Amino acid sequence: MQLYNSLSHKKEEFIPREPGKVSMYTCGPTVYHYAHIGNLRSYIMEDILEKYLRFTGLDVKRVMNITDVGHLTSDGDTGDDKMLKGAKREHKTVMEIAKFYTDAFFDDCRKLNIKRPDVVVPATTYIDEFIRVISSLIEKGFAYEAGGNIYFDTSKLDKYYVFNDFKEEDLAVGVREGVEEDANKRNKADFVLWFTKSKFDDQELKWESPWGVGYPGWHIECSCISMKNLGDYLDIHCGGIDNAFPHHTNEIAQSEAYLGHKWCNYWFHVLHLNTNSGKMSKSKGEFLTVSLLEEKGYDPLVYRFFCLLSHYRKSLVFTWENLDNAVTAFNKLIEKAAPLTKEAAGDIDKEEYDRLYKGFTDALDNDLNTSLAITALYDVLKSKANASTKLALLGEFDKVLGLDIIRKAEEKAASVQDTASDIPAEVLELAEQRKAARKEKNFALADELRDKIAALGYEIKETRQGTEINKL
Repeated sequence: MQLYNSLSHKKEEFIPREPGKVSMYTCGPTVYHYAHIGNLRSYIMEDILEKYLRFTGLDVKRVMNITDVGHLTSDGDTGDDKMLKGAKREHKTVMEIAKFYTDAFFDDCRKLNIKRPDVVVPATTYIDEFIRVISSLIEKGFAYEAGGNIYFDTSKLDKYYVFNDFKEEDLAVGVREGVEEDANKRNKADFVLWFTKSKFDDQELKWESPWGVGYPGWHIECSCISMKNLGDYLDIHCGGIDNAFPHHTNEIAQSEAYLGHKWCNYWFHVLHLNTNSGKMSKSKGEFLTVSLLEEKGYDPLVYRFFCLLSHYRKSLVFTWENLDNAVTAFNKLIEKAAPLTKEAAGDIDKEEYDRLYKGFTDALDNDLNTSLAITALYDVLKSKANASTKLALLGEFDKVLGLDIIRKAEEKAASVQDTASDIPAEVLELAEQRKAARKEKNFALADELRDKIAALGYEIKETRQGTEINKL
């Protein structure tokens, strides 16, 4: 399998350190609000990666953090704690907010067929571990105390900007919106490992530490949670591209300073979901959630399908029109698969099975190209293989794609059968003629056929789920 490694800026063969086993870490949500569908694009693509690694026979252990403390409204270690901001907004305690939005996040994941990671760790449960690692960084000379806070000293590193060759002046204070200068820092790029009461007196969650009562910075939690659960070497680290700097850059700095060796071999970054007006974000008010999609009549799995139609390293533009196009394509896919659930019988054609199977694995081996993997699905449906072979392949592919193809195809087949038994044959024949007319863009004939159907006491209409025929 070839994967693009953000660290080396090129595609590389993915080779786990330990044969047959993969250690995988995913940056989890900051649970101060609902996840928007832009956030969830990253989790969908990470889910595809994990499932495909398992599909190829690898034993994957995946760990995710839950940020319930320490993430400030600016990634430059300034502003309010996001959790505290959420608590103030809803007049609840921080832990009540954390519990509610953690449950909401995993409910969204369930609707999108995103597998829950093997280990999920809230940051507030690892305070002792954070203190232990920070203490070691101080002892090794990589961290210092200033103004009541503990900072990581980036000047002690041979190279800090590992994902891109930034110039220091390009990242100067004021270049990034919302970043205020912290006079305690020795270097502009230094970052906070531990805040004390001297910084945020109104912080609800605080713990005793060797440096005073306070709480951890955001960046330290992922390093500690990963190392505690996956060991001193990590195969692959995932996250959205916006995490590459400063969050993942800081993770590498502190982890390798603590360990004394290279920490993670592969970095997997998913690009943004954009709207016509730019990157989707909660702060801009473009707050599209899974629940909102459902309220508008969309199946969450159609959004998953929509994401799979684009490569994870390309920005994806969300519009309602684009989502409607995905609905149409997804419904057609299910319609083509539905008859197979009734027709499948007999032996699988192994030669044809292997040929079509290879098309699917070749697509995902090529830097997780899900759009080509979807093409491989259509290749199965268009092939001359028998129904048993096609159905078996769809079932296998869906172990990775997670679109519930077989279940939805069975439901579609059952609904067509039920509909056909209730609606007169003459109406069904006219509906087929109308479908053909619409396909040929003969809308005048389609309207005429609709009127004939109405004259027989039935209404025909197009919905996001397909054609519906109902008695008037």
